[in-house]
Amino acid sequence: MKELRVHLKLPFGDLTVCGTSKQEILEALNSIDQEFVSEVNECLANLLRKEENDNLKGIVEIDRDGPIIVAKKNMSHYEAIGLILYCSKDYQATSREIKKRLTISGKEVTVPARLHEMRKRGYIFKPLEKGFFYRLSSRGIKWIEEEVIPQLKKKQSSLNS
Repeated sequence: MKELRVHLKLPFGDLTVCGTSKQEILEALNSIDQEFVSEVNECLANLLRKEENDNLKGIVEIDRDGPIIVAKKNMSHYEAIGLILYCSKDYQATSREIKKRLTISGKEVTVPARLHEMRKRGYIFKPLEKGFFYRLSSRGIKWIEEEVIPQLKKKQSSLNS
């Protein structure tokens, strides 16, 4: 008997369902529920986090309470705050959490003033539904990924040479 295949494009990637009859295909599709999609998303998020952690090795370490900056090279207050937010869940944290993470990292930063300036520059914003939280904007994420991390990796490799 000929095998039937259905290819689906989902938010987490492509999914192919195979069967030898229409009924088998429909049963397989019906078995895909929200729990399955959530489990797949969680697995993929863990893989991405691991890859992200490898990329930040020697710059930021994540402990059970959150990110800690371990880079020896000096960085601006904006970069330090940006890295803390970048490594935080959903790219967001309260100013108190940011201050705590920076203090543990050995960084002395006047957090409220820097957050205000970073908002003006478009690197962060305050989500309306979460009044006390600050979140990296897409511009802020791009800034961290394309400018800050490569610059710190370059400085780190020159120190190791």
